[in-house]
Amino acid sequence: MKIFLAQQNYHIGNFESNTTKIIAAIETAKQQGGDLIVFSEMSVCGYPARDFVEFSDFVDQCYAAIDTIKMHADTIGVLIGSPARNPNPKGKDLFNAAFLLYNQSIVAEIHKTLLPTYDVFDEYRYFEPAYEWNIVAFKGKKLAITICEDIWNLGNNPLYRICPMDELAKQQPDIMINLSASPFDYTHYEDRHNVALANVQKYGIPLVYCNAVGSQTEIVFDGGSLIFDKYGRLHKALPMFQEALEGFEVHSNGTIGDNNNSMPPPSAVAPLHNWPVLNEYLNIAQIHAALILGIKDYFTKMGFKKAIIGSSGGIDSAVVLALACEALGAENVRAILMPSPYSTEHSVQDAVALSINLGNPYDIVRIDTVYHSFLQTLDPIFNNLPFGLAEENMQSRTRGNLLMAIANKFGYILLNTSNKSELSTGYGTLYGDMAGGLGVLGDCYKLQVYALAQHINREKTIIPDNILTKAPSAELRPNQKDSDSLPDYAVLDKILYQYIEKRLSPNAIKAQGFDAALVDRTLKMVNNNEYKRNQFCPIIRVSPKAFGVGRRVPIVGKYLS
Repeated sequence: MKIFLAQQNYHIGNFESNTTKIIAAIETAKQQGGDLIVFSEMSVCGYPARDFVEFSDFVDQCYAAIDTIKMHADTIGVLIGSPARNPNPKGKDLFNAAFLLYNQSIVAEIHKTLLPTYDVFDEYRYFEPAYEWNIVAFKGKKLAITICEDIWNLGNNPLYRICPMDELAKQQPDIMINLSASPFDYTHYEDRHNVALANVQKYGIPLVYCNAVGSQTEIVFDGGSLIFDKYGRLHKALPMFQEALEGFEVHSNGTIGDNNNSMPPPSAVAPLHNWPVLNEYLNIAQIHAALILGIKDYFTKMGFKKAIIGSSGGIDSAVVLALACEALGAENVRAILMPSPYSTEHSVQDAVALSINLGNPYDIVRIDTVYHSFLQTLDPIFNNLPFGLAEENMQSRTRGNLLMAIANKFGYILLNTSNKSELSTGYGTLYGDMAGGLGVLGDCYKLQVYALAQHINREKTIIPDNILTKAPSAELRPNQKDSDSLPDYAVLDKILYQYIEKRLSPNAIKAQGFDAALVDRTLKMVNNNEYKRNQFCPIIRVSPKAFGVGRRVPIVGKYLS
């Protein structure tokens, strides 16, 4: 049987675009003699559609798209993902489903069993789990068709009581096929590879795994679809972070392509989901690619073309500017340099040098006059009180106002430059440097930002060396350094990682040798600043636990406050 994998980038709710893309892949596969083509989870409507699936009209359009697509499923079988209505009045209205189309008809409908509710997932909110499991006979083969999470329970996952593949394996299938929308994080590709391989080793049949690619606001899907033969040999891994269409022959003896010789199954790659400590260089090239895709798709799918960035001469804005220029084209990214009375001349020079290296347009807009006018206006109220946080933040909010004014005037989207270390500890100004339409570095700790900068400079100097080596500073008062308010990032980031990603208790973190008072201070900052993060823009997710939809803690709470 010749099977094609269609790893595609979908646009949620854009049925015309998604359908056109799916049909084009079907026609290519037919021209190349394909028997079956497999698409990813929820390919018809895009994933995650979230509350869109609660609109009856949205589901109607899913079915209309299926009707259009099935007319092209004549000589070839087509496996697509879509919501499916539940005819049973008991239970939820919908299933997360796969439809097998053939002879211009729907010949099978398969429902997802395991509905994750952890991290960014909220599937049980919308879907009814499957309650029966049957193989699908197609062109002389027995297919065990599953959807994403259904292959992640091999009988040892405490989240679930059922292992769908165990039920399907009783019917002696010839091929496992999984339609997936598995999001990227910098520990996930190796885990995904191991889960796929473990299924092959357990059931002794080939696995065809089709993953989605593309960014949907904060969630990035990295593709990397997999094809294993029955011996656990990886026939092909499709590229990460880009669309691909790949055809291959699955032989009756469970081998794939030209490799017909049996051999012992390979060992799994090293799992990363339990990475014990922060390694800022871990899969940094993948993080770079994910951020580029996240920026590019956010702009493309929202219909925007140009970005604006406040360029300070610091490491965070430098990395965001470099990423944006790569994603959108330097001509589409405008940097605004806004020196204040406390900005150093070298910071302005560094920001100018960066834009010259990148070739993006930039403007220098001093904020001294605006800042002093605020001080003068507030002088009767401030009544000669000492200079403090209010005066510092006023500079940041002045910059935020100017950036948003320029963005409004010219139709730009403001890219936020705050990193995860700052967001964790509240080291940022609401309505100032926390303003923006998309948080590019909000899931990267400061140490990872430096690692990204080094990766960006891997072939030539783009980010000037002085930006990489000078002490981080907000430059909101004379001789200010981040270290005046925060612990050293080399220690801070490691504590934050243990609390946020690993979700360890204060005592467990202290037991690792960190200073007890420093741990208490750090975790108190994290919890006391949830109100700030709750008002922040969407963040491109690259870690196993990002701020936003995947981390839900109360704003008003007593824990560690």
